[in-house]
Amino acid sequence: MNVFLIGVGLIGGSFAKDLRTQYPDANFFGISRREATLDKAVELGIIDHKATMEDLSKADVVILSIPVDVSVPVLVDVLDRISDNCLVFDAGSIKEPICEAVKSHTNRKNFLACHPIAGTEFSGPEAALEGLYKDKTMIICEVEATAFKLQEKAVELFRAIGMRIRYMNAKSHDKHIAYVSHLSHISSFMLGKTVIEKEKNENDIFDMAGSGFESTVRLAKSSPAMWTPIFAENKSNVIEALEEYISNLTAFKKLMEDDAYEAVFNEMEQTNKIKEILNGIPHNN
Repeated sequence: MNVFLIGVGLIGGSFAKDLRTQYPDANFFGISRREATLDKAVELGIIDHKATMEDLSKADVVILSIPVDVSVPVLVDVLDRISDNCLVFDAGSIKEPICEAVKSHTNRKNFLACHPIAGTEFSGPEAALEGLYKDKTMIICEVEATAFKLQEKAVELFRAIGMRIRYMNAKSHDKHIAYVSHLSHISSFMLGKTVIEKEKNENDIFDMAGSGFESTVRLAKSSPAMWTPIFAENKSNVIEALEEYISNLTAFKKLMEDDAYEAVFNEMEQTNKIKEILNGIPHNN
């Protein structure tokens, strides 16, 4: 099996590490805009060979894990070049635009729109982790548009590395992910910004910040180059989520201004049920 990674960082590289353990005879090829990135991926054993788009005709599986703002033209190019039996899936956190862009492509049947709910705040080949996808969820959108034999092939790969499968339509996916992922990243970035601007002494931040602060701002270490396009592509859903979040923050502030601490307690107590929802769910990015 020839597996081509377009993007050899955290997401693509981790797929390669996990798939290699299950398919030791597979050959892994990497495609990237930067030669140095491919060199590092070879050095780390993520890929066996460097490749170019011209080599895609010999691919059995293509994994697209690049920023969402460049995914569409690259995906179209990939679908133009692959063989009839090749499976192509992406790993982007926005699904509707990419599904819409290729809905009429003659090789649409070869593409499976995917989003693995897994990751860390780190990026690049060095961030790739074996076991990243174990017990994590793979969301698959518009599965009916993909050839059945390729659906089966993809599910076999995902289950082999320990993933759970969840099916969803692309529009619902993008709306939900704005709340449970994209809003979390914005909150983390803006909390970090607030603290940096207010606490000018970096030693005070380091000495006084506890584990709660550290875990809350962890996502602020994520790559702006990756997340800015995500916010742009999912703009309307992200803005809707932000409006609701800001409304809740404003209401909470008003309760404190009014010394309504019983209401403050009730707000927090009602929100405590999130523990029941999240109990037993593995940590995802």
